[in-house]
Amino acid sequence: MATLLIPLVGPMQSWGTRSRFDHRDTEREPSKSGVVGLVCAAIGRDRNEPIDDLRALRMGVRCDREGKLAKDFQTAQDVATADGKKKNVVSHRSYLTDAAFLVGLEGDGELLKRIHDALQRPRWPLALGRKSYIPSLYPWLVDGLKEDPLEEALHGYPPVDERVERRKGTIRFVFESDEPTEHIRMDNPVSFALGKREFEKRFVRYEHKERSDVFEQDRA
Repeated sequence: MATLLIPLVGPMQSWGTRSRFDHRDTEREPSKSGVVGLVCAAIGRDRNEPIDDLRALRMGVRCDREGKLAKDFQTAQDVATADGKKKNVVSHRSYLTDAAFLVGLEGDGELLKRIHDALQRPRWPLALGRKSYIPSLYPWLVDGLKEDPLEEALHGYPPVDERVERRKGTIRFVFESDEPTEHIRMDNPVSFALGKREFEKRFVRYEHKERSDVFEQDRA
């Protein structure tokens, strides 16, 4: 089974899974719907096209730098209401600052190679959850395509950012699980089509490792 590694590093990221109306949330790590959306932009797949092959990929995330949770308040003026009047609407938008993640997608090797090639020369602009949140490091690795299982690939790769602390504390992993767990994400995309956006639940499991163990190979 092959695995494709994708670094997601930027000053601002937002990976919402429960956003409704004027409240825009974010998870503490990239969502599967957000990563599949980024892949669709890279390969040039329209939102009305099927994504069954992409949603079938198993995803894992290594949180090299967790980032800090922040919130903005944005005001839209003169929004039309049902009774024909207008009002100002304040929206609450949560996001992560200065976070660094390494995402792994495990599945069909041919599909992952196509994605890897497309990430180097994307069809459309790539963003970290929202169009205005652009990566500070390009989400492509020369050696990002691995012939390793998901867990092994994420455990063994060096830090995605030179500022990542190698020696202190633990590092968090989030792996998609084929078996039910107590941790559920409603971010497995079925369709991105306008008016027909649909998502299914996805089980995940957490893992924590000492940073000195994960990045031991850097000191060898």
